[in-house]
Amino acid sequence: MATYKQIKGVTVQTRDTDPELNVGSWSSGDTMNTPRSQSGSSGTQTSGLVFAGDEYPASPRLSDKNEYYNGSSWTELAEVNTARRLISGAGASHTSAIAFAGYTTTDVNNTETWNGSAWTEVNEMQTARAAVGEAGILTGALGMGGIISGPGVSNLVESWDGTNWTEVSELNTARRQIAGLGTYTAAFAVNGGPPAATIVEQWNGSSWTETTENNTGRYAGGACGTVTAGLFFCGNDPVVANTEDWNGTAWTEVNDLSTARKEAAPSVAGTSTVALASGGHTDAAKSGATEEWSFPSGPHLNEGDIFLSAGSSLKGFGKAAGIPAGTWASGGAMNQAKGRCGFATNAVSTTTHIGFVYGGNVGPGSPGKTVDAEQYNGTSWTEVSDINTLRASTGGGGTLTSAAYVAGEVPSSPYNSDAFEQWDGSSWSETTEINTAIRANTAFGATNTAVITASGYTTTNVATTEQWNGSSWTEVADQNAALSSRGGTGTVTDAILYGGSNPSTNTETWNGASWTEVSELNSYREFGAASGASSAQVLAVGGYKAPSPTAMANVESWNGSSWTEINDISTARWQGGGTGSAVFGLIAGGGSAPSQVTTTEEFTADAALSTVTVS
Repeated sequence: MATYKQIKGVTVQTRDTDPELNVGSWSSGDTMNTPRSQSGSSGTQTSGLVFAGDEYPASPRLSDKNEYYNGSSWTELAEVNTARRLISGAGASHTSAIAFAGYTTTDVNNTETWNGSAWTEVNEMQTARAAVGEAGILTGALGMGGIISGPGVSNLVESWDGTNWTEVSELNTARRQIAGLGTYTAAFAVNGGPPAATIVEQWNGSSWTETTENNTGRYAGGACGTVTAGLFFCGNDPVVANTEDWNGTAWTEVNDLSTARKEAAPSVAGTSTVALASGGHTDAAKSGATEEWSFPSGPHLNEGDIFLSAGSSLKGFGKAAGIPAGTWASGGAMNQAKGRCGFATNAVSTTTHIGFVYGGNVGPGSPGKTVDAEQYNGTSWTEVSDINTLRASTGGGGTLTSAAYVAGEVPSSPYNSDAFEQWDGSSWSETTEINTAIRANTAFGATNTAVITASGYTTTNVATTEQWNGSSWTEVADQNAALSSRGGTGTVTDAILYGGSNPSTNTETWNGASWTEVSELNSYREFGAASGASSAQVLAVGGYKAPSPTAMANVESWNGSSWTEINDISTARWQGGGTGSAVFGLIAGGGSAPSQVTTTEEFTADAALSTVTVS
């Protein structure tokens, strides 16, 4: 057993109450009227639908049966038009579903929609196939992989927009009987085979990226939930009862199904806390058995977490848990409304929300910019010495006494700036310019003598990075993606960039020598604000929701490996300034162009972070 001394210096969470062990449990539900496997499904634990499938050894083998589960019993409803097995389905409830693909005597591309009383044949898929993975609902769904007679397993993916199927970017690995979860713009393709795999691929609406693998290789499993909170269960190779919970960061094995099975129909609109497993195939025969999943509401204790209960009693061992959700509260109003501000990204306090915001847009037209600089003490904003050059659309770094302001957009053509200003606690001074004039860049650093500027726009989006060592600027390694208007924070040796104008969910981390692409944001955004002092724990706050011109209230928390959506800010905004940490952060200004706001919002995490010490 570890001791305090052995983990001295480890940063952990503190909680007011002890978490629950996140194992969950399965319980028996009513048995379906027709035992079968390879069915499609839609809905939830209390509003579920299971349709078509394989009734073997019953004759005829192919099923057209359609059954509704109300949380306690099954009722037969109108049959599908085309009896088939290895069918796929998606939908939000038992009154709104889509059934597609499958096998009769050959692969089919047939698609049917359900309105609660009847099935209607609609536009077919582009490619006939069977055993396709699914995600989404009636108005927006994905069909992933599958098997095509002749070629074999497929990596084809098609997207349904409520009317038509369109081929989109292919999976990296061809597979059949994938377990799918999520939406048609944010989904997981989980496992598949044969042979059984542990591979998980994430869909961001335009491309697939391999992400955290689960623990048990299998295909023909079931899944439900979202890319931040999901459930994966049963499967084949061999037939298993394994259940795994996804918390947005890691897969954890939890309580097994009562009966091992493959090809069960999951409640595809279920969640990680409430779900349904119906039918399937055991080692012995087709099954009509139903099992209902329930999961404690939390907070949860994950294997490997360390936390201090009420800040004193050591309760777990391993690594620190990810940043939990927190709350936003109104702070003091700035003296001048502004957006596209510079901000001291590392103005971090553990006791008071503090900030430093400078420059930015104050309205449309020329100049439409300000040299105003203001500091926040947790209660009110005070104007301090102005910057020297009118500009916006940039970032900054440092602290209340040692800050930096790099490049940006100036009022006149060609609009790009190479200016660099340093703050010494009382005034700004212009010093050595960067090598390439740029705007819509992102800058950060711990002090005004150690600064990074990255990405931005010249005559096009660029991936360039420049580093300031206190006396000169040096071009260093480029990012992997050429983007502008990115959120970001960190230091010259440990930083993060995310989002940007394309639009993008791209996320990259900097280790002092190179950029690495990591797990992407859940939502496209540009001109988002950042709160955090390193790449380990960050908040992405607000932004511009592309492609539609909408300011966002959405907030995502980065724990060093993945993004999780947490509580929204009160006022949707883009171009705001962000500062502080991931547990004690601040956002100020921004708005929806051409209007800017003075409002400030303060973030406090539900669980504080503490460092284990030895007295």
